[in-house]
Amino acid sequence: MKKIICKVEYDTETAQLIGKVTCGEFGDPAGYEESLYLTEDGKYFIYVNGGAESIYKKEDIKRLAKDKVNAWKAERGI
Repeated sequence: MKKIICKVEYDTETAQLIGKVTCGEFGDPAGYEESLYLTEDGKYFIYVNGGAESIYKKEDIKRLAKDKVNAWKAERGI
C-alpha cells in the first residue's frame, strides 16, 4: 500500500518491515493487524488493517514519530 502524508510517500513495498502484530484470526470481524515499517530515509510508519468490527475497519498508513517507536514496540512485545 502507498499513501502520501504531508508530501512524503509511505510505501509498504519499498520500506523495511520491523515488526507485525496480529489480533484475532483470519476472518474474525473484530481482528486486526499492525505492521511497523522503516523507510530508506529513516521515517517510521504503521500499516493497519482490520475487520468490520475492529478498531481498523479499513487499511491505512499512519506516521509514527521516532521517539514513539520504542514505546509502540514495547506495548506489543516486539
